[in-house]
Amino acid sequence: MLLPPLPLPLWEGVIRAALLEDLGTAGDITTQALLKPGQRLTATFRARERGVLAGLEGARLAFTLLDPHCAFTPHKQDGAAIKPGDVLATVNAGAETVLAGERTALNLLSHLSGIATTTSQVVNAVSATKARVCCTRKTLPGLRAVQKYAVRAGGGSNHRFRLDDAILIKDNHLALAGGDVVYTLRAARAQAGHLVSIELEVDTLTQLETALSCNVADAYLLDNMPPATLRTAVSMIDGRAIAEASGGITPTNAAEIAGTGVDILSLGWLTHSVKALDIGLDID
Repeated sequence: MLLPPLPLPLWEGVIRAALLEDLGTAGDITTQALLKPGQRLTATFRARERGVLAGLEGARLAFTLLDPHCAFTPHKQDGAAIKPGDVLATVNAGAETVLAGERTALNLLSHLSGIATTTSQVVNAVSATKARVCCTRKTLPGLRAVQKYAVRAGGGSNHRFRLDDAILIKDNHLALAGGDVVYTLRAARAQAGHLVSIELEVDTLTQLETALSCNVADAYLLDNMPPATLRTAVSMIDGRAIAEASGGITPTNAAEIAGTGVDILSLGWLTHSVKALDIGLDID
């Protein structure tokens, strides 16, 4: 399936901030001390381990924002399966551009490819079921758009992007409303626009039964429930709303959880704590 590109402005803010953080107030003083006039470099991005690629546009901008005339050539596409030794992209530019942009490009490319790779592993683990794999709002500050893009590159789906995307009633919201599930759902529906979905987080089957009695929620987040309880919850919902499992989901147990009949597996750690994929940039 073709991966729709992320709009360029969503990359630019991230890359500009990263370059400013790295260049400081004087630029790359190491390269400045060693550079010969007019010196150019060609460098190659290579995979050092197997995975799924994501973030090439960010890597390109790490160089083109420093020098709009540099040549960046991708040899793979985001979402592609890669293996050790694969050439991912090449860049040809002044030495000062290549060396100043190197760390920003590698940091982002490795991080996003790590997200895409891990997402792909979970997606493959549940491929025999109807369940979709979703990320959450547990993203690193400033990186939400690109991290969620990397999840899509790995075959996953996105949950809310922002607090105003949908109403998601969690335990703290219930506490705010005095713990009354029915009142909370009806109050939310009274405020919601006609295109705004409502999801309720439930911890117990009793809580779910109460919520189902008023038939307001569009989705239920079944939090930290073991597989047997999830099966019962899915049976109780009976297709009247989306059933989403969350909490403690790993590549090892994802298939079992998906097999309970839930529609969604949501995994916050896909974006907040995955291991970066090993990618190198070699000077030719």
